Amino acid sequence: NMMVGVIRGFLYKMRFVYSHFPINVAISGKTVEIRNFLGEKRVRRVPLLDGVEYVRSADVKDQIELSGNDIAAVSLTCAKIQQATNIRKKDLRKFLDGIYVSEKGAMEAAE
Repeated sequence: NMMVGVIRGFLYKMRFVYSHFPINVAISGKTVEIRNFLGEKRVRRVPLLDGVEYVRSADVKDQIELSGNDIAAVSLTCAKIQQATNIRKKDLRKFLDGIYVSEKGAMEAAE
């Protein structure tokens, strides 16, 4: 994993899933801010770990990409973003809103 991380790097893609209230995700400094989750006024903040880069996908509508050399830092940041959108005290079969990892792996080799 360390050799792949140094040579190519790791890329995690996360998709926003919502039924009614669109989720707004923005970056301010080294913090990811999640707004309007389930229509709540509360802003959820997740710090980016060192070495993790945040990119908003231009071609896909509700997708962010997190990349970096350290697989532990990139996957931990993705896990924290996903856990920030956990739904409590509601039926989890009905309320499927959240931000989920849709694709993960090594980046394509740049030649």
